[in-house]
Amino acid sequence: MLKKTVFRLLALAAMVSIFLIAQAQTQEQGWKKTITLPSGEVVCDLSGEWDLLWIGRGEAVALGRVQSPLKITQQGNSFLGIRMKSTQYAREGSVAIEGELNKNGFEKLIFNAPNQEGTYKGKLSKDGNLIEFTTTFGYVEVTRK
Repeated sequence: MLKKTVFRLLALAAMVSIFLIAQAQTQEQGWKKTITLPSGEVVCDLSGEWDLLWIGRGEAVALGRVQSPLKITQQGNSFLGIRMKSTQYAREGSVAIEGELNKNGFEKLIFNAPNQEGTYKGKLSKDGNLIEFTTTFGYVEVTRK
């Protein structure tokens, strides 16, 4: 009987600890929307509608700005951002961004655009409503609607 009680108390203490750690991570980042993974790690929830703005730089400055609404879906720590409208450079329904998140932000961020396909170092704002990164020929801001 005593062993069962001790075991239950330890299990309860472990669950409370995991909850408190997840809460601390969420408060530290300040993300408005989060997902708790089966491992207990808390990541930002990117699901929803976003606006992508690409600004040409260097050799591509003459291309100006390209805007595209996105719909981001997320399963666990993996996400996929699909273009909701065609632009002069990409078709509606094509993948614009994709990647994986961890407790600090992006573990991996891939941008899919002509002559700029690749993995980039993305920055996620403290509230989780802005994604920023620099590509081969431009600067990208993705803002939550």
